[in-house]
Amino acid sequence: MIVNILRFGFKDGTPADVRADVLAAMRRTASVPSVSFATVGRDLGDPAEGYTHAYCVGVEDLAALEEYMHDPVHLDGDPGILPHLARLAQVRLSDDPAPDLGERILAMHLAKVAKYPDWGLLLDAIPNH
Repeated sequence: MIVNILRFGFKDGTPADVRADVLAAMRRTASVPSVSFATVGRDLGDPAEGYTHAYCVGVEDLAALEEYMHDPVHLDGDPGILPHLARLAQVRLSDDPAPDLGERILAMHLAKVAKYPDWGLLLDAIPNH
């Protein structure tokens, strides 16, 4: 299992209806077939850190992660999500003992950035990712 956790905060002044739309888009992404489990909701950490919400998905393995990363629902959702985030921090964890798992996941991420450079720019515009 590979688990991806995102902590994030919305940009100041983001209206409540836009926040609701962003969270709905995240829930759609978290419900694609390659996801084994997910949750989207409030972050329970220290509010002074600037993170108000969290997104967590678990996928079975690298093949499922690849499918998740390139799922049309995921690709369509990110342009409506990422521009509204003021902060973003990521944690990945896994029960897979492969010593090169982190490098393989990073390579998949870099390949996605190369394939979708506009997505990479949206992601790069958010501090702390």
